[in-house]
Amino acid sequence: MSVQAQYLAYVLEQLAGLGPVNTRRMFGGVGLYSGELFFGLIDDDTLFFKADASNSAQYLERRMPRFMAPADGPASEKGYFQVPADIIEEGEVLVAWARQSVAVALASARAQPKPKPRPRPKSKLKPRKKSGKKAKRRLRR
Repeated sequence: MSVQAQYLAYVLEQLAGLGPVNTRRMFGGVGLYSGELFFGLIDDDTLFFKADASNSAQYLERRMPRFMAPADGPASEKGYFQVPADIIEEGEVLVAWARQSVAVALASARAQPKPKPRPRPKSKLKPRKKSGKKAKRRLRR
């Protein structure tokens, strides 16, 4: 579950046409972000992109495996597919696939309910009243 620096640099170079791609270390792998949108990951020097019904057919046609959670966690398929090696080698095609995954991440983010703002607690203090003496003093001045 490691990512070699050379492989990460190569993938980022191939994704240059996508615009700025940020990376964050996560559980031994690397997450790929376009802005705040998590669209891909690298694990064991294998690139995975986010997929849903809009783009999963291209992965399934090539019989690409889904990303599986690490063995020490719950075994479940995630919404990420391995990107074929020939796609990674073709920078423009890789960027096109990455754009589809960014669109999936954006649709997913929009579909999630936004958290309701928490109401502010009411102050237990009563508003301060001006005393008559202080008000009279101000008037005299």
